[in-house]
Amino acid sequence: MLYLRKSSEGIIFKVYILPRSSKNMIAGLFGDALKIKLTAAPVDGSANNMCIKYLAKILSVSASNIEIVSGHTGKTKYILLKNNEKTLSSSTEALISKIEGLAKSP
Repeated sequence: MLYLRKSSEGIIFKVYILPRSSKNMIAGLFGDALKIKLTAAPVDGSANNMCIKYLAKILSVSASNIEIVSGHTGKTKYILLKNNEKTLSSSTEALISKIEGLAKSP
């Protein structure tokens, strides 16, 4: 089951990054983390930047509202989807459902 929780700052969920993949894609679950394949190499933060941009695209939110809160140098990261009016054009529950749905569709 995907690690996902609500906090006063927004929604926090866990991702597992596979850099240097052939294409950017969600690849299901890795333990309790959303497994994401990225084409970027893990050099100078490029994989982290691509992770944020890719998540922003698939969740339909601004990249400025997504933050890596821990795991900057590892494959496992905790992502914060910030809770503000710009981010949450849809409800928090709808975004949680969308994140959970990503884990089910590899």
